[in-house]
Amino acid sequence: MDAALPDPVWPVVLLAAICFGDALLCLKPVAFIAKCFEDVGFPKKWWWVMPPIKFAAAAGLIAGIWIPYLGALTCAALIAYFLVAIGMHVRARDLGRNLFLNATGMLVICLATGLFCFVL
Repeated sequence: MDAALPDPVWPVVLLAAICFGDALLCLKPVAFIAKCFEDVGFPKKWWWVMPPIKFAAAAGLIAGIWIPYLGALTCAALIAYFLVAIGMHVRARDLGRNLFLNATGMLVICLATGLFCFVL
């Protein structure tokens, strides 16, 4: 397999499925996501951008199974996204479940996928 393509593939597919499910939950944000957006001060007028970003991440990960470097680039973009999310939680002093389980948990999943599928 080309080193620019993911190996193994299953973590990339799993991360894509998580991103896709998250995008669906953001279409009309379910209560816990809306509360998270509110808690970190994410302006409601910008909530509409989240589903396209998350659908694009899922698509980039899946396409990256066959397109060299796209999966790695998408994974790196997700890492940046979750670093920003963690920063927003810390800035808002939202130091509970949303920070530690959701944002930090997803950062760990993205980092692990990037390392084990594209680096090591």
